[in-house]
Amino acid sequence: MGQTWYDLLFAHWALPPEVVRPLVPEPLQLDERDGRAWLGVTPFVVGGLRPRGAPPMPWLSRFPELNVRTYVHYRGRPGIHFFSLDAARLAAVVAARRSYRLPYFHADMTAIREESTIRYESSRKGSSGPRADFRARYGPAGPRLPLMAGTLERWLTERYCLYVVEEGAGVLRGQIHHPPWQLHAARATIELNTMGAPLGLELDAEPLLHYSGRQDVVIWTLEPA
Repeated sequence: MGQTWYDLLFAHWALPPEVVRPLVPEPLQLDERDGRAWLGVTPFVVGGLRPRGAPPMPWLSRFPELNVRTYVHYRGRPGIHFFSLDAARLAAVVAARRSYRLPYFHADMTAIREESTIRYESSRKGSSGPRADFRARYGPAGPRLPLMAGTLERWLTERYCLYVVEEGAGVLRGQIHHPPWQLHAARATIELNTMGAPLGLELDAEPLLHYSGRQDVVIWTLEPA
């Protein structure tokens, strides 16, 4: 499928690997940087959602989404493991659960642009899954960062596949194609964040922040890894 991501905030917390490792299904290997695991909370707005060869559907194709993720590798290839994905469109939640086997949840969500600031709120619906809430204001805080290989921001964001481990099917990989991220340093006031609570994690420390205004993405169907 194709989609465009708008006004994306990468909020990352460095955590002890022994805290995150039990949350990642075998046989995926936890990726570490300088002896730390990283957990990301990423709010953004989906636009232009469409299956391959089809135009975007009015109303259904644009909505806020928020994911909680960490970084893994399998057979030498780095990727993303999602702990949760919240979306404001129930139809998108149902479709993604069926087609990508990802832990999507339905949430009440708003993303409102106020000049250069995004006011973002998400509250997971009680019947969809364990309670998780997020409320923040964020935006870019400087010029675009250079495309320098090996930097922490590139290690965190330039991940071109996702992994799902499914009983009976093993490790499945979904290819993600997009240009390199156009990243800025970010500012954020995070007023409420319980997205780590279902994992037993408290994200109280100050996160590392990056912002991207737009990313065009193609996501391929799952295949055995």
